[in-house]
Amino acid sequence: MGLTLLVGAGGISVVGALVSLLLYRQESAVKFLSCSCGVVSSVLALGFGLISMLGPTQVLRAVSPFGFADFSISCNPLSGLLIAVISVLAIAAWIYGFSYFDEYRGRGIGKIGFYMNLFVISMIFVVAVDNAFWFLVFFELMSLTSYFLVVFDRSEQAQRGGFVYFVMAHIGFLMIMVAFLMMANAAGGSFEFSDFRQVAMAPAAASIVFMLAFLGFGIKAGMVPFHSWLPLAHPEAPSNVSALMSGGMVKIGIFGIVKVCFDLLGASGCQLWWGFVVMMLGVVSAVFGIAYAVAERDIKRTLAYCTVENIGIVLIGVGVAIFGMALEQPIVATLGLLGGLYHLVNHAMFKGALFLGAGSAIFRVHTRSLDAMGGLARRMPWTAAVFLIASVAICAIPPLNGFASEWITYQSLLDVSLGAAPLIKTAAVLAAASLAISGALAIVCFVKAYGVAFSGAPRSEKAREAREVPVAMVVGSVLLAAICICLGVGAAWIAPAIGRIAASVLGMAASTAPVALGSELVNPLAGTGVSFILIAVLLIVLALLLVGLRAVVRRRAGAGLRKEPWDCGYLPEREMLAASTSFSSAAGMFFAALYRARDLVSAQKVKVEFLYERLVGGIGKAEPLSDRYLVDGVIGIVSKLSQATRKVEGGDYRVYVSYVVVALVFFLILTVAIG
Repeated sequence: MGLTLLVGAGGISVVGALVSLLLYRQESAVKFLSCSCGVVSSVLALGFGLISMLGPTQVLRAVSPFGFADFSISCNPLSGLLIAVISVLAIAAWIYGFSYFDEYRGRGIGKIGFYMNLFVISMIFVVAVDNAFWFLVFFELMSLTSYFLVVFDRSEQAQRGGFVYFVMAHIGFLMIMVAFLMMANAAGGSFEFSDFRQVAMAPAAASIVFMLAFLGFGIKAGMVPFHSWLPLAHPEAPSNVSALMSGGMVKIGIFGIVKVCFDLLGASGCQLWWGFVVMMLGVVSAVFGIAYAVAERDIKRTLAYCTVENIGIVLIGVGVAIFGMALEQPIVATLGLLGGLYHLVNHAMFKGALFLGAGSAIFRVHTRSLDAMGGLARRMPWTAAVFLIASVAICAIPPLNGFASEWITYQSLLDVSLGAAPLIKTAAVLAAASLAISGALAIVCFVKAYGVAFSGAPRSEKAREAREVPVAMVVGSVLLAAICICLGVGAAWIAPAIGRIAASVLGMAASTAPVALGSELVNPLAGTGVSFILIAVLLIVLALLLVGLRAVVRRRAGAGLRKEPWDCGYLPEREMLAASTSFSSAAGMFFAALYRARDLVSAQKVKVEFLYERLVGGIGKAEPLSDRYLVDGVIGIVSKLSQATRKVEGGDYRVYVSYVVVALVFFLILTVAIG
């Protein structure tokens, strides 16, 4: 049944893509058919993901004429989890597109439908296939289709972001391909992942493969220092595509790291220094990503930089898992990988909701600048509620899902530091401090983002005239916001299920995963626990008390309560509203050196682009030389021969009869001569 669902999802996506091309002039029909095919395909893929996640591991293989290209599908808990995440995101994005794609009328809705259908299904098949050849094929298809979606607007910014993304994606692809070729060589030339798993590589060779895969997939994940493409490319794509890229595609980078490290190379072969590399790059990504986000005034670039931060948090959890396996501490390893996988799921949901919420605001205000928004909460209450819920979640504030996964990550850092060597303790403390710093900066960032965009008075005429977006856009974003609440409040039941997936990836018993006692999630090593439902109830009670207290104060104050704020004798004006820079000025001074380093890197990147343009220009001048001296020469000789033979064709049938007679005489003489 699972295979049938996956094949059905792939077939419907291909149909949706072809229909989008064939009917590209009928934009209303294309929009409806491509989005409908996308929703149906994603629902079928979700079914396959749930079956794989909950059932036993199976590998299904279809033999091809070429031995290296047998089409193998793996139904296992890890791939099932990621396929389920991508499918839920895709369902929300396609529902959102029923109304959002009206923004692209006259600009080629059919092209978006074509590329987006192929983009979504390529992500699903990248995760599902169990053969290195097909993995690389679908990985490249995913990169190409997402590239065309990034440059769809054809603006200068879109083409620049698309170019950087294209180059970085293929550098990563090359590293991944070399890593797979090394494993294939060790497996006797087989490209089947099942054969990779049977080979015990030498430590040095395994380390080379790990670093190639880690860097290649890390580029796709957007970790520092390979993150520059992410804030350039993600904002340029349509907003529901941005949600898929940030919430889904970058997670395939994490999936690849986990798959190569724990699955293909074997979890028992993890080396301690791998954990240091992964954790330290996670620390740098978490702090740098949110520091850059605080300084941004473009709402989509802000969210893109926050993706870098959250990828860093996931990498910290993966680093703890590597430490646990290298130190032979299965509970620590399972808890660390659980924290990473749980945050992967959570980030996909709240970042998808944030991008869809931002897309709704841009849909009405027609700008990505935070300083041109303002006051949207009164005019777009559903969008404001979604953005607020997702902002609270990304800031790891209880009881939402961001808090649940970060609490588990903190617990894993505490566990790995108990009784460990001083160097590991130092790394764990540094990682915990980076989580705290990034959490504090995330609050500053999203108080800025929500406060400037949705609170206060409108800062532009478009913001003053804004109204709520169509129902389809509201439904798509509300779906993800509701999941954020469920993943947080229900963490005591969800975390153990993801913990069992983490244990299966590491080859451990399910007993190493955290357990739920009633509504409390318990760390099996430290014995500490937390009740997310109790926290939610207490916070709701506190909020109701504050609302009641405010009502009492207002009633007692009566007519004496001022309706306008008093600012040193001046009534507030639109120019006096807090801007996005008001929130980030202090952080800007603190991270001034960091921002200067980014500008320096950007300057070097401009030089690289200049060299690229010169190279392309040189190739453009050199190309005609080959045409002039090779192709044109051959064409000239053929042309002269044709002109000479044209004289033979006089058009007189008597001449043609003479040709036949001469030919017959020639062949008769030839026959006699041969004997």
